[in-house]
Parts: sequence; C-alpha cells; structure tokens
Amino acid sequence: MKILLAAHVFSPSIGGIESCSMELALAFSNLGHQVQVITQTPSNNADDNHGIAVIRRPRRGAITRAIRWCDVYFQSNISLQTAWPLIFERKPWIVCTHTWLRNSDGTTSLLDRVKKLALRLATNIYISESIRDHVGQSGFVVPNPYNATTFRLITGIKRERSLVFLGRLVSDKGCDLLIRSLGMLRNSGFAVPLTIIGDGPEAEPLRKLIKKEHLGGVVHLTGFLSGEALARELNRHQVLVVPSRWEEPFGMVALEGIACGCIVVGSSAGGLRDAIGPCGMTFMNGDMKALSQAIRDAIEKKDSPEVYWAKASAHLERHRAESVASRYLRIFEQAYRKSHRTAEILAN
Repeated sequence: MKILLAAHVFSPSIGGIESCSMELALAFSNLGHQVQVITQTPSNNADDNHGIAVIRRPRRGAITRAIRWCDVYFQSNISLQTAWPLIFERKPWIVCTHTWLRNSDGTTSLLDRVKKLALRLATNIYISESIRDHVGQSGFVVPNPYNATTFRLITGIKRERSLVFLGRLVSDKGCDLLIRSLGMLRNSGFAVPLTIIGDGPEAEPLRKLIKKEHLGGVVHLTGFLSGEALARELNRHQVLVVPSRWEEPFGMVALEGIACGCIVVGSSAGGLRDAIGPCGMTFMNGDMKALSQAIRDAIEKKDSPEVYWAKASAHLERHRAESVASRYLRIFEQAYRKSHRTAEILAN
C-alpha cells in the first residue's frame, strides 16, 4: 500500500506529535508499505528523514502529485492547507486528531469549527476517548506509540531516586504545583527528593520557587535530556509525576516512564489516564492536596510496585509502534476497500 502521511510538524522538530508521526512512518515502512511524508518542518541535516521519503514545505503542485501517488492519504491532525487537493484527487482520507480543536481559554475559533465540519468527510482516528468525545464524530480510538528501542528497562542501573518530572517547563505542565506539593509534604514531615528534566521559559521562576519553598537541597534540575541519556535517567527513579494543569490529549511521557520501570502519578482529566492505564494512579488536575497524597502513596508503596509492573508488559505492548501501526493499517485497508466500492458504483 502507498501511504501518504501529512504531518505539519515532523523530525527534526521535537514533540509528541512529531515522535508519533515518525514512529508510525517507520513502522508502516518496516511492515512492507511505501511511505511518503509531507511536512512544513525544514530539515537540519541529511539524517532527519531516518530513511523515510520526506517532502518538506511542499508547494501546491507537490502536494497534488503526492496525493495522486498514494493509495490512502493520512493526516496526523487535520490540515485544510494540505487537504484541498482531495476535491480533485479522490483518495481515502484518514485523519488522526491528536489534540483539542479549541483555544487555550476554552473558546472555539471559526477555523476549529470548520475543521470539525470537515472531519465529517474523513475516516476518523483519535488518540484517546476524551479527544473522540470532544470532536463528536464517530471513529476509531487508537493510542499513540512510544519508542520501545530507546525507552526500556536498562540493567545495571540502581533505582535509587524517588521522583522525576519530565516535560517542558511551562505553566500548563504544572511543575510549580509539584514543587509546592513537595513543600506541603516536607512541612508534614515527609521530605522527598525530585529530579526535574526539561527546559523552558518557566525554568528561572521554578528555581525561585524551589528556593522559596526551601527545597534547594532536594530538587535538582538537569536541563533538557533526550535519547539514551533520558532513558538512563528515568531508570534511576521510582515514580514519574505528570502534574499537568491542562487536560493532556494523551501523554506520551507516561508511556516512556512506564517503559523505564516507573510508577506514574498523573492528572486525571483528558487522555493522560489512558496512557497511564493500570501502571499508576491519578489525581484531579490542579489539586495539590490530592497530588501530595498520591505521591506519598506511590513512594510508601501502599500499592506494591509489582502490581503495576506485572501489568506494564501488556499495557506497553498495546503501544508498541508495530502494534499501533497494525491497527492503523486495518483502518486504512477498510477505507481503501470502501473507496474502491464507491468508485465502482459511481462508474456503473
């Protein structure tokens, strides 16, 4: 099958959607299918494509030719900018919605409303039940894949550290809530160290907050880590905390932590709970008291970590790239057969 994958952002850009799109493109290719990617992300070097045919910042003619080439046209998030040739080139159109079609303040723009209407014409895939409910169109829920080659249990590393946070240092990710929760725990006589992995505009305010909460001796910021260095650091920790204020559409970071042997404590609204599955516990977004209690429960192992780890294998298997790609391919094949039946009916 010839698969055209449209991803507005792609490698070498770094993020959840970029990682998911790359994992799927590689898995489709490894499973014997021809894959091309169109993206607006420019290249940094010759290794950015990882062996995948990538058309970067395509002009209109290039988009049309790519759609004409494919058997199925798959968009990683809907893009009207690259969907218009379907008016003339009738191909099965499959869209995976990765995020909320709304503004950060909860309002819905005219463009978002138009996108929701356009999705009625597509075969829809959603990364979580929360996203499907939000969009309001029928479709398939297929979770995101994670990089099982990088994120794994690594022998020879002692799991001697307690808490770790991984993410961009921005307000939405709630790292400040985590620091304040640690302050509450310390005041109750339960001091627990924390490693913060990541960088962002809130780095300096977080350092000031750490000082204000008198946690300078127990909170350590590593800065940005990736690849093998990141996996090794996660393997040193017992509990990964994902204290997001906003409703995460999914939560790739939870899978990465689970794969590295961490119990996950994460906020409950949105799709993050789907990513955590049976391998951790959740608390209400923004509730520092509940977050503090969840952290204490995880550290004190009131629920044995073996209970989580015993379930981690099956949970992670659902999210391996080949498993996720196989589910996508079944949907692609169904859409392709339906498209051909429709074409035959119209031709007759």
